[in-house]
Amino acid sequence: MNKNHLHIITFLFATVCCYSQDIALYQQFNGNYDYTAIGNTMNIVENGTNTSCEILTSSSADLTLLPNQNVIAAYLYWAGSGNGDFNINLNTIPITAERTFSDALDENRVFFAAFADVTEIIQNQGNGTYTLSNLDLTNVIQTYCESGTNFAGWAISVIYEDTNLPLNQMNVYDGLQSVPNNLTIILDNLNVLDNDGAKIGFISWEGDKNLAVNETLTLNGNIIGNPPLNPLNNAFNGTNSFTGSDNLYNMDIDYYGIQNNINIGDTTLNIALTSGQDFVMINNVITVLNSQSPDASISIDGIFDACNSRSIEVDYTVYNTNATDVLPANTPITFYANNTPVGQRYTPTALEINTSESYTAVINIPIEIPDNFTLTFSVDDDGTGQGTINEISEENNTDSSTIEFITSTTITSLNPLKSCNTGFNSATFNLSTTLEQVTTDDDYQDVSFYLSLEDLQMQSNEILNIESFQNTTNPQTIFMRIEDNPCYNMYQFEVSVENCPPTIPQGFSPNNDGYNDWFNIIGLYDIFERHELLIYNRFGTLIFKGHNNLKWDGTSNQGLNNEGDLIPVGTYFYVLHLNHNSYKSITGWVYINY
Repeated sequence: MNKNHLHIITFLFATVCCYSQDIALYQQFNGNYDYTAIGNTMNIVENGTNTSCEILTSSSADLTLLPNQNVIAAYLYWAGSGNGDFNINLNTIPITAERTFSDALDENRVFFAAFADVTEIIQNQGNGTYTLSNLDLTNVIQTYCESGTNFAGWAISVIYEDTNLPLNQMNVYDGLQSVPNNLTIILDNLNVLDNDGAKIGFISWEGDKNLAVNETLTLNGNIIGNPPLNPLNNAFNGTNSFTGSDNLYNMDIDYYGIQNNINIGDTTLNIALTSGQDFVMINNVITVLNSQSPDASISIDGIFDACNSRSIEVDYTVYNTNATDVLPANTPITFYANNTPVGQRYTPTALEINTSESYTAVINIPIEIPDNFTLTFSVDDDGTGQGTINEISEENNTDSSTIEFITSTTITSLNPLKSCNTGFNSATFNLSTTLEQVTTDDDYQDVSFYLSLEDLQMQSNEILNIESFQNTTNPQTIFMRIEDNPCYNMYQFEVSVENCPPTIPQGFSPNNDGYNDWFNIIGLYDIFERHELLIYNRFGTLIFKGHNNLKWDGTSNQGLNNEGDLIPVGTYFYVLHLNHNSYKSITGWVYINY
């Protein structure tokens, strides 16, 4: 059979670069897992061996799992010549491609592959015959016969759990890469802790049994095979090494033991394929490696930050899922704000496989960090970005969230409150009256008053007697906080004491009966502390001189008859010098009676 394409190398590389998709990790499984694969060709015979160009639209294969082998996942791949048929049936169930791939030899010879997750179908139907149908390439296949590139086929990779198996790491890679000459694929995300029983499997298309021109498959530089089914010089030759079949025309479902080709500690695997003539497309690669490692991951579950506070409370969860070993206690967790470490914790207990624990951390963010920053939690991180344990994956150790501090920096000034002096520059104030300037809501449960801005922000030392508050300085600044979503509003106002006009009685009775025994001028004493009170009789004679510490009790302390005796019943006249810039002297009369 002549795959007549080597003479167009220049055009080939220009074409392949635009169609093929690199083999890359699709899914990883960790546990007591292994896999098998089934599938079948749609070719009646190997392409290029006859003059007819007939192709089937359906074919079947049998799945046989042991009773203790439970299906975890099943991935269906199908491929063929042409631009593709992406709607097929599996056991009469309609299937639509979830992902598609393409490759090409030249502009006239293009090929396709498709993928669908059929886990639910395999789990429901279990062992038995699986028929893929309605893969119809009859209208396009004829143009591929002359060059011997007419083919179609399908395969299902079935991942299963078996508690009798060792703990393995299984990586499923896929894409579509081809080799008319040589091809290198580097598999990453490996964690080789034990190479005993390690294996690698392939799903490939368009390989030919009768073409073995410089066809080799190497792993880390070593040629591999499993003759006689897969000779060292003809790896892709229409076989299924799971079943021993050798009549999968122009497709291969093979696996190889690789324990001698991979070393403990390896994290990548280099696959190289050479072919002097045969055109082979790699669609799926699966590695199975014995592994006993934890797999720490973390999630930020909730963030709670207070208004005008740089302290945040964070709920988070540490996981050890997709693992094959216990995550040890004291695994470090570092908290970062914009890549700056701002805190660290340690897991208090060991986490078994497929378990998790939730925690809460209170973190104080330094003032050097801006109000808007990225918070990152990193598990298995010693604070320098380095891990302390060997994990299955080092790519899932972090979770991040954007934080924007809630701030209320504006303080609104309100009109001052004034009240009459009750003595020594002190007065009583109803602080709640200031609410009339900001709200009409009579429910004050979300309002609080403080003597300092710091107390307001910390909500400490709240003023409780808001309706009968007595000042301690004059004037005195009061701070008011009103809760609002998402923060709170701040206000400030002054309370100040003023001297109000005194109230002067027109009579008193100094008879020692305990009632109205002295000239009680309301709002005078300890308020107008510099005042002077002068009392005159009806003849204009000064009989008493008083001040803040000397009140008039009906006796005389001035004049010729100054003997400290009670004065007679009658009308007397006063002059009250308040000695205050806002008030003039007050004159009047007062009547004394016993």
